[in-house]
Amino acid sequence: MAKTIHQATLAGGCFWCIESAFNALQGIESAYSGYAGGHMQNPTYKAVCEGDTGHAEVVRINYDADQLSYRDILEIFFALHDPTQLNRQGNDVGTQYRSAIFYHNDEQKAVAESLIKELAEQDIWPDPIVTEVTALSNYHQAEDYHQDYFRNNPQNQYCNMVVAPKLAKFRQKFAARLKD
Repeated sequence: MAKTIHQATLAGGCFWCIESAFNALQGIESAYSGYAGGHMQNPTYKAVCEGDTGHAEVVRINYDADQLSYRDILEIFFALHDPTQLNRQGNDVGTQYRSAIFYHNDEQKAVAESLIKELAEQDIWPDPIVTEVTALSNYHQAEDYHQDYFRNNPQNQYCNMVVAPKLAKFRQKFAARLKD
């Protein structure tokens, strides 16, 4: 039986964290680090980090829609980062680290806006949600060395101090959804 593969593109701070988490989930075919939403054609990591390309660090997720819904993807996304921090996640500061949902179609836009409204009404965070919901534009996959970065660079200090604790918390919360 053929799988029904859909895509989601999300920005929630450093793409190494988000990509590593999604690649660990059942129903995820692949998750790739990339850039989206900016004005620069063919952005590089260095240019995006300088903060004036308009791009956000994103993760492009290919998922089996028979196993996970788009809403499931977004619920996990909101558990992975703080959607109330404007243009930052923790010590990573700049528009490239903004919280954003880059929708691929009107259905994804509606699901995202509905979920954000529900989450805001639940008053989970002390501050308002600032996650932008915008049409996907100017997507570029990041350089090869960014793909599976956490797995390939376990001794990296940032990975040990930021990514590993975030993933440990994620794995505990979503243990039943992890790949074997």
